Amino acid sequence: MKVSDILRVKGGTLYTVVPEQPLAEALRTMAERDIGSLVVMDHGDLVGMLTFREVIQAVVGNGGSVGSTLVRSVMDDHPLTCTPETEIDEVRRMMLNRHARYMPVMSQKTLMGVISFYDVAKAVVESQDFENRMLKAYIRDWPVEEEQGSQPQA
Repeated sequence: MKVSDILRVKGGTLYTVVPEQPLAEALRTMAERDIGSLVVMDHGDLVGMLTFREVIQAVVGNGGSVGSTLVRSVMDDHPLTCTPETEIDEVRRMMLNRHARYMPVMSQKTLMGVISFYDVAKAVVESQDFENRMLKAYIRDWPVEEEQGSQPQA
């Protein structure tokens, strides 16, 4: 299974911010859309990722408020990325190694979507459920073999 399979099911809605946007505005977007991340784009290029992890660190570091903080100062400026052709097993390894919960999907320099650890886990579970159903159906329809040594009667 590839990342493109997840994107096909998930749809193509993308939410982005610019680095110079106030963090408070970005948080409002995240809250209104009930999303855990925003891709940070600058002049059409991916420059970072803003997730609730960076937000919490910024709020704690600023004494409990966001104040006039800009997205640029708190974003992850080296986010993991993958392509639509990346295998899901590789994405899982990458996300686990970096403790990443969100990953932008890029095709060349074009943002194709964002997948979450939840999206990956859901796809894996659904794939395993399908495989289990197929195996159970196969076992249920297992052909009965004739006893060895039995001769047809004349």
